[in-house]
Amino acid sequence: MRTRATRKSLLLATALAGGLALTACGGGGFDSSGGSGGGDGEGSSADGPVTLNMLIASSGDAETQAVQDAVKKWGDESGNTVKVTVASDMNQELAQGFAGGNPPDVFYLDASQFANYASNGSLYAYGDQVDNVDDFYESLRSTFTFDDQLQCVPKDVSTIALEINTDSWKKAGLTDADIPTDWDSLASVAEKLTTGDQVGLAIGPGIDRAGAFVVENGGWWLNEDNTEGAAEDPSVLDALQYVQDNLTKGSFAMSSDLDTGWGGEAFGTGKAAMTIEGNWIKGAMTSDYPDVKYTVAPMPEGPAGKGTLLFTQCWGVAAQSKAQSQAVDLVNFLTTDEQQLAFSDAFGVMPSRQSAAGDYESKYPEDKAFIEGADYGHGPITAPGMDQVIADLNSKLEDFKGADLASVVKSFDTNADAALGQ
Repeated sequence: MRTRATRKSLLLATALAGGLALTACGGGGFDSSGGSGGGDGEGSSADGPVTLNMLIASSGDAETQAVQDAVKKWGDESGNTVKVTVASDMNQELAQGFAGGNPPDVFYLDASQFANYASNGSLYAYGDQVDNVDDFYESLRSTFTFDDQLQCVPKDVSTIALEINTDSWKKAGLTDADIPTDWDSLASVAEKLTTGDQVGLAIGPGIDRAGAFVVENGGWWLNEDNTEGAAEDPSVLDALQYVQDNLTKGSFAMSSDLDTGWGGEAFGTGKAAMTIEGNWIKGAMTSDYPDVKYTVAPMPEGPAGKGTLLFTQCWGVAAQSKAQSQAVDLVNFLTTDEQQLAFSDAFGVMPSRQSAAGDYESKYPEDKAFIEGADYGHGPITAPGMDQVIADLNSKLEDFKGADLASVVKSFDTNADAALGQ
């Protein structure tokens, strides 16, 4: 039996780290007429034209303008207005809005924070009111499901894949036939690509990159129903051991050990011949490293088959919104194939609807490995109260090469069980 940290101490740490949202619902100042967390039937609907407040975390001017253009188009058609606010610190500002009794009607909600809001009734569960809801990738619907209700729908998706410097590849005498398809071949080509000036594969810190190997080995950090830690399972430990073994050989390296901030920088500056990053790397390569020639391949399969990690946000609707029906109508507009592809063109995100994948891949064939990963990828940990537990795990893996992995996974399970009330 595992020794467990006290639930009280961990929940206190998590509450401090995770923001004020965990205490938001039920506080004074909310209008209770809109209901809380329910998804049965239509939501509250204000009379006449409404002004919806939207809070987003923007990647830059292109994304902000694209969202503003989209909501204006919806407003022109519906007679309503949307006020878009760009957060400078999304997690903090969203939490403060709920805690202060004045949350936005519609907002970006990252998958990593989703369960914190869903578990305390902050969200209006509108999944049963979305057009053709089964068209969203199943893995994404699962990510945003809580208590068997689809609380919100994904606005887009990103996945990670393997980026390969084609000049380094040719210099090592490798061809298209050598593109790695499994762990053994990945380790082999990484060794061949490693020189005195360049490591074979750079991996970004924490579980948001190395976790892909866990998925490919059939493991995950929590059990299937998110009630207790599962990191001590051999499927997790063996995957981490694979990464550590190759770090020890010197053919893999953590990006931080290469004096770079992330895998894309290690790759772009030529310190690594390969890296594992998401489709967001395209913008960095175009703007910062335009002379680097590269190709993108799917993550090599692990012992359990294909696997990758998904990163996504949903369109959250506040349970306390007085205009839930209008908010859901806006979400339906923003998640049509046409609008999702418009967002793709404007700021590079991939559509979360399967029906839009074909058009996206036709227009952006270089993203084939990324968009296909949405079919089999795994979303982040989505159990409530896990922020501090995950932060502790990532901290322990900062020195991945020298970490006592058995101790790391045991500590994670102990902390996870405490946070989850086991």
